[in-house]
Amino acid sequence: MTQLFPNVDWETMILATQETLFMTVIAALATFILGLIIGLLLFLTSKDQLLENKLINMILAGFVNIFRSIPFIILIILLIPFTMFILGSMLGAKAALPALIIGAAPFYARMVEIGLREIDKGVIEAARAMGASTLTIILKVLIPEALPAIISGLTVTTIAIVGYTAMAGVVGGGGLGNLAFMEGYQRSNNEVTLVATVIILIIVFILQFIGDLITTKIDKRA
Repeated sequence: MTQLFPNVDWETMILATQETLFMTVIAALATFILGLIIGLLLFLTSKDQLLENKLINMILAGFVNIFRSIPFIILIILLIPFTMFILGSMLGAKAALPALIIGAAPFYARMVEIGLREIDKGVIEAARAMGASTLTIILKVLIPEALPAIISGLTVTTIAIVGYTAMAGVVGGGGLGNLAFMEGYQRSNNEVTLVATVIILIIVFILQFIGDLITTKIDKRA
């Protein structure tokens, strides 16, 4: 590989790859938790659902719609003061996490809500008729029934996060995006840009394969 790409510093490339994986994994985990909670609340507080509440639903929907609509590169800039406040820096892999999570969680929350809406209402009504509590219905009915959609949505969101990490690199977020911009683009080193792009593509393909495999395994309709 060194002979094929003599202008690539492989130690730096490996470090950048580790940073990208770190950002992706941590952001995906936080997005899964926050997005699942918000998505459940969006569904449960909507009309004719278990916790119907128009005000809360409007507030949550507004939050999701606003942050889902802001281009990620702009969101990073808007969150610089917040990132500086909680982390003390806007540089490095850790500094990119707030923007990654806030940018991805609303997107995933909407996908969770869509998955929950696809559940047969008869199943929910049957559980209610049997006297099941709201928590029981959430844990035993809603999440299991919507699990294929939840996992599929997480796969799509995680892949989007990989793309977000590349954009975060442009403003010093670390990872392969930062390396491709600083060492590749700014120094006209096309080899670095090419290798970084290929590694990102490999990460995306692996994530998609794993996500599809899990979804297929748990989908009762398959």
